[in-house]
Amino acid sequence: MAFSVQTTVQRALLRTSRQLLPPSTTVTSPASSSVATYATAAAKEANREQNDYDLAIVGGGIVGAATAYKISQMGGAKPLRIVILEKEKEMAMHQTGRNSGVIHSGIYYRPGSLKAALCVQGLDLMYEYCDKYSIPYKKVGKLIVAVDDGEVPGLMNLLKNGTANKVRDLQLIEGSQIKEYEPYCRGVKALLSPHTGIVDYGLVTRSMGDNVKARGGEVKLNYEVSKFQSAPEDGRLLIFAKDGRSVSCKGAIVCGGLQSDRLAVLSNCKPTPKIVPFRGDYLRLKPEKRHLVRGNIYPVPDARFPFLGVHFTPRMNGDLWLGPTAVLSFAREGYGMFSFNLRDTWEELTFPGLIKLGGRFLRFGLGEMWRNIYTPAQVKLLQRYIPEISAKDVERTHAGNRAQAIDSNGDMVDDFIIDTAQDEMGKKIVHVRNAPSPAATSSLAIANHIVNTVKEKFEFMK
Repeated sequence: MAFSVQTTVQRALLRTSRQLLPPSTTVTSPASSSVATYATAAAKEANREQNDYDLAIVGGGIVGAATAYKISQMGGAKPLRIVILEKEKEMAMHQTGRNSGVIHSGIYYRPGSLKAALCVQGLDLMYEYCDKYSIPYKKVGKLIVAVDDGEVPGLMNLLKNGTANKVRDLQLIEGSQIKEYEPYCRGVKALLSPHTGIVDYGLVTRSMGDNVKARGGEVKLNYEVSKFQSAPEDGRLLIFAKDGRSVSCKGAIVCGGLQSDRLAVLSNCKPTPKIVPFRGDYLRLKPEKRHLVRGNIYPVPDARFPFLGVHFTPRMNGDLWLGPTAVLSFAREGYGMFSFNLRDTWEELTFPGLIKLGGRFLRFGLGEMWRNIYTPAQVKLLQRYIPEISAKDVERTHAGNRAQAIDSNGDMVDDFIIDTAQDEMGKKIVHVRNAPSPAATSSLAIANHIVNTVKEKFEFMK
């Protein structure tokens, strides 16, 4: 009865107000206003629930995708609700989709390092994944060739490394045997790695994303993270995008690649190691000369640098790539010879670590720049292995940037780094600060390592 009287009074007041106000004025009844308010609140709550997750993975390259895939495969009474946040229009747009596409066996890396252990594990895991999901690959093998006696000690060190790392079926072969594997290649000795292969890592990454979605996870594209924040009401982690969107989660794993240092600073991690991009430009052997190369042919690398030197790499599409170079890039995500980004360049040139590094290796850097600009100079290096190649047999093709972490002393950080800030918000976020080659090969093993780390760190994953 009380409700009926109240409603009658409201209607009378509404009629009176309509008579007194100009015709163009809209009057909303208290009842309809409360309904609209409730509907708005309900919509906001539904939107909030839609964007609430247990775990967010920032970065849709292969390390982020592999981590999300591994977590999506975990058992349990209640599967974790996970989301991949990728700033580009599709996954694998940068390092993952712009590398040599080699499945490495683990020869180069210091025994006892994460790189060594995870690469050896990662090779098997990558082949298993590709077999399980029918992703094509080729085990073309690899020769690491010493072209003269001066390079033999370096080759023997690699053999020692590979043996310590338990690389399977690694063989030292004499110069006379090289032509059994690569008829046009010359050298005095070589290491044969028969399990080295090639694959399209972009295809692998997108497959991982599809498998995450098939298990109930989500992939949000065009989501460029701009801020991390703790929600004041419940302490959940809020991750904001530049366009104003946000998601909330209990914890996050950041696999930011070329942007990993900047994302780490957003969650109060220390600013170093700093990411400095090095661009690698490739040449492509013309089709009529592809018979000169069967598999991967690599040089004995300069032990002072993490770069493996110019090499011959078959591609899954039938191309044969030569390179890459390793030159300082003035745009983290720019792939042209003259690509330039003001912020990236300023941060590089004012970083004390890069200044110290440049002072020590100026000659090397200038040599790489010259070979990058002048194709015959790069071809001259390649002719040490296959003399039949000439400058007219190659053409410029792809380029990619390597996210090289450098510390404040000017040293290139060689191993994988997992980092976390120590404040309350930072403890909810695990960062992959350095994951250069062989991170693609190692991605599923890195993912296992990350999962073990966050299981100890995040209460909701125990």
